Amino acid sequence: MGGKTAGVVLAGGLSTRMGTDKALVPLGGRPLIAHVATRLAPQVDALFVNANGDAARFASLGCAIVADVAASAGGGPLAGVAAALGYAQARGFAWLATAPCDAPFLPLDLVARLAAAADEKGAPIAVAASARGLEPMFALWSTSHAREVAAALAAGDGGPRSLMARLGAAQALFADADAFANLNTPEEFAAAEARLG
Repeated sequence: MGGKTAGVVLAGGLSTRMGTDKALVPLGGRPLIAHVATRLAPQVDALFVNANGDAARFASLGCAIVADVAASAGGGPLAGVAAALGYAQARGFAWLATAPCDAPFLPLDLVARLAAAADEKGAPIAVAASARGLEPMFALWSTSHAREVAAALAAGDGGPRSLMARLGAAQALFADADAFANLNTPEEFAAAEARLG
């Protein structure tokens, strides 16, 4: 797998289940998104955040903030992936690793294992899988397919699964399904606090 890899933390969602900006909810004394950034950053050549609204709220991360394209705002998870792919491609990155802002225990070898799966299959996308099935927000995308992702989004396909199937995504199987747990409720935050502690 040639070329440099960028990483993006996807924080463009509406956080409707939490009723507040989930990325900034404290976990172990730090914003939730900071845990994700800390685990993903060492695995990539550059890290940025996909978020909408006031970019200044993420200033403490020291990352560039990439907003969804206006036409696709509210277009689901693929809107963030499409915006980030375009941004990464324009800056010369060959690959983009994605992770959601609410998964503080993501694997520390996520990108290496996704890259190995993409290499083995010669695939333009690799996606994590666990006992729960596909984990489509934890993926590695070739930036050369930015146009296809944008086209799928424009066609109203806001979810990544069908696009991944169409493009022949490789899968990397991870034994620890809990590494992909995302926090959506106060109860899940409390369980994560206990795990951290």
